[in-house]
Amino acid sequence: MTFTKTSQKFGQWADSRANTVFGLGFASEQQLAKFAEKFQEVKEAAKLARDKSQEKMETSSNNSQESGRETPSSTQASSINGTDDEKISHGGPETAALMSENDKLKTTVEQSNTNAKKLETELQTLRDSNARLVDELTESSANVEIWKKQLSTCKEESDTLREKIAELESQCEKANVEKERNSKLTVRVQELETELQDKEQELENLRKQAEIIPQLMAECESITEKLQAAEVKNKDLEDRIEGLQADIEDSQSKQGIVKGELKKFMDVLDGKIDELHEFRQGLSKLGVDN
Repeated sequence: MTFTKTSQKFGQWADSRANTVFGLGFASEQQLAKFAEKFQEVKEAAKLARDKSQEKMETSSNNSQESGRETPSSTQASSINGTDDEKISHGGPETAALMSENDKLKTTVEQSNTNAKKLETELQTLRDSNARLVDELTESSANVEIWKKQLSTCKEESDTLREKIAELESQCEKANVEKERNSKLTVRVQELETELQDKEQELENLRKQAEIIPQLMAECESITEKLQAAEVKNKDLEDRIEGLQADIEDSQSKQGIVKGELKKFMDVLDGKIDELHEFRQGLSKLGVDN
């Protein structure tokens, strides 16, 4: 198996016999580098131990074959010289070498078994870590989905708020337009009030002029009375008709002039009153519209 760095803080390796890929995450890049170095050391140590065990097994098998070939002579020697223990004790340096080699093989096998158990323990630990990582990855994926939903909700709320802001801005624009319109209407009302005051002043002047009309009417009545008296006297003073005729025509012309001026004044006064009445109606309509 080969340990591969897939990122700055994550590495993985594959077990082809178990058809499984293992992965580990680390808190820092230094821890990942240390683990990779240790992984390589353990891998090389296991390889050396395997090679040594194979060599020792081959040596032991060769020695066993050689000892099998020497069995007849040794049995004859044992039958002649004594028991097997005596043969081992007197077998020479080759037997001692085989004994020490077998002990070394046993020690190597025990060490290999111990290393294998350690490797199994480490493998189980790595599997547990991988399972935790898978769970954390699943949880992270679920959190990502939740975050995506929250982001979508936030975007929808943001769009809604933007639409409301646009509506409020349009309403503010309409309110500004209404304010400008009201300000213009206020200015117009002030102008109309000024014009109304001017018209009222003119009306007051006309009223003052109208106060002279009774005097003129009184003068007309007095002239009429004088005319009647003159007519009465005319019967008695036919002789003075020619002299008084000029006076009568004079008085009549004056009366006609006064009546004409009075009629013109009354017409002007009626026109002014009508204008004032129309002006008040327009002002009242404008106030209702505002």
